[in-house]
Amino acid sequence: MNESFKGVAAMIAACVVWGLSPLFYAQFSDIPTIDILAHRTLWSLLLFAGVLMFQRRLSQIPKALSTPKNIAIITTASVMIAINWGLFIWATKVGRVTETSLGYYIFPLVAVVLGMLAFGEKLSRAQALAVGLAVVAVSVLAIGTQTPPWIALALAVTFGIYGLIKKRLEAGPVVSVACEVLLFAPLAAIWLIWFGDLTVFGNLAELLFLALCGPMTAIPLMFFSYATKRVRLGTVGLVQYLNPTLQFVCAVLIFKEPFGVWHAVAFGLIWTALALYSAASLPKSRAHRAA
Repeated sequence: MNESFKGVAAMIAACVVWGLSPLFYAQFSDIPTIDILAHRTLWSLLLFAGVLMFQRRLSQIPKALSTPKNIAIITTASVMIAINWGLFIWATKVGRVTETSLGYYIFPLVAVVLGMLAFGEKLSRAQALAVGLAVVAVSVLAIGTQTPPWIALALAVTFGIYGLIKKRLEAGPVVSVACEVLLFAPLAAIWLIWFGDLTVFGNLAELLFLALCGPMTAIPLMFFSYATKRVRLGTVGLVQYLNPTLQFVCAVLIFKEPFGVWHAVAFGLIWTALALYSAASLPKSRAHRAA
């Protein structure tokens, strides 16, 4: 397998885990979102440390954090992914998975715009039209429901910026994500000790379930970091469709969330935009793989 193909395969694996994750986080309805986020950070760090120790690469973490520039980049990535995680968990707990799916549908179009601005990746007329349709879709939903889809927009923007930042990191995927959770680990520990619900440590079943937040977080993030190093940002956005599709299925068919006329119009516009974008992007992706 060439590097581009392996990158796409890694992105698919990440999207399957993310797309089905609402089924997992919906089980934590009685645990505060910040507590879940703190557990997610600490258990992820333990998993990353174990992987790097097994690979004898723990020494690469200090190297990745050895310059002010790298620290600034990784800190920004940490903030973006922490906001994204926390908002996604909260939205899942309060029954707004439909809006999270919309956010991750918008993300590919945010990603292609960021790719254009940061890396000079050109937009064709079809891609520009797709971005315009996404703007119309968000506007229609905001006007029709009289509620701006701020969850969707925040998820799309924070994840788009996160993907952009990962392109600029020289550290490998496991090391870079380990550094991200390491920077937030002290805050997570302080929160759990001083403000968190410590009774979960007396409930083995609940604690083990929370511990699963580690692999649920670490594995797809490693796949995502691996993918962003090997494929164009636009291709990452293309494969990313799998994530919101699975979330949408969970929201409408499993959680039975409301899906009215305005949602149908907005999602119809988004799906049309993604079809246009996909049709315009496939030739570029093939040319990139051939090169």
